[in-house]
Amino acid sequence: MDVLDSLDTDHSFSSHMEEWDSMTEEYKQLEEEHKAYKQKVEELKNLQNKLGTSIKKQRKDLLQLSEKLQGCDVPAEYRSRMSDITEKMKERSEVFREIEAFLPKDNGIFLNTTLGRINVTMFSKSAKHRVGDAIFHFLLVWYYCTLTLRESILIVNGSRIKGWWVAHHYISTYLTGVGLTWPDSTTYHLFRDQYMDFSIYLSFVQILQYYYQSGCLYRLRALGERHNMDITVEGFQTWMWRGLKFLLPFVYLGHFFQLYNAYTLYQLSLLPECEEWQVLMMSATFFVLFLGNSISTWGTVANKLGDKSHEQRLRRQSLYQLEKCKKPDSSGLHHHRD
Repeated sequence: MDVLDSLDTDHSFSSHMEEWDSMTEEYKQLEEEHKAYKQKVEELKNLQNKLGTSIKKQRKDLLQLSEKLQGCDVPAEYRSRMSDITEKMKERSEVFREIEAFLPKDNGIFLNTTLGRINVTMFSKSAKHRVGDAIFHFLLVWYYCTLTLRESILIVNGSRIKGWWVAHHYISTYLTGVGLTWPDSTTYHLFRDQYMDFSIYLSFVQILQYYYQSGCLYRLRALGERHNMDITVEGFQTWMWRGLKFLLPFVYLGHFFQLYNAYTLYQLSLLPECEEWQVLMMSATFFVLFLGNSISTWGTVANKLGDKSHEQRLRRQSLYQLEKCKKPDSSGLHHHRD
């Protein structure tokens, strides 16, 4: 029995040693690849410097040649070639710009002051697009944070803002924050264009809402019916209906766009390659925004319609009373004749 145990132990130990030898070979290969990588990086750096120097020399030579050609009379037999050279000079200037887009650049005074001499140039189109997307998502987070801060200050100073719209901006801040943390993945690229389209459309609707609200508030403040800190319109007057009828279709389309975003993200979360928690979280958040916005908007429209019908009823009653006062009393006329 002891002999069998000893044989098993020897076999197990030898297998571990073989595994270690295999790992050692992989480690040596890793070291070789790392050396090759460092060599390629150094070659890339040297090639970048060489390209930058060549472009500067080419630009200088082109400028000098262009000045020389402008200062001399071109014989008739060389005019066609001169025109061809001029076109090629312009083409080369464009090619130089395209090459320089993938070469290190000077950061400028601001970046050098804030970041030092760290090179922030992106050398691939995908990296540049991703940085642009990250800046866009950061600006959305910043926008909703400042909007929420502004509304909180206005509420403290007497502004009457409905609770849902305050909650809406907190939820939107959370949504954009989740979008900012969404890694570069297949699901991100599948939803990216739709999200950009939604953001552009939402910006357009917000501009329309701003002009509608500011127009109504300006008139009501002039009449002394609104506080200076109010930024939304409560109640309803007949003259508001024309602008509201124009605005509502765009608002409802924005709500259904949010529902469509929620549906799209939910479908993406079911894909086997989806491993990001942000997908399902953003889907649920978009659905909450759709529900809250739809219920709040329908409630506001119903209240405004009720105010409008009440105002029309009061107007009819006033007209009826006015007509009744203007109508002569027949009993009074007979008494006067007698």
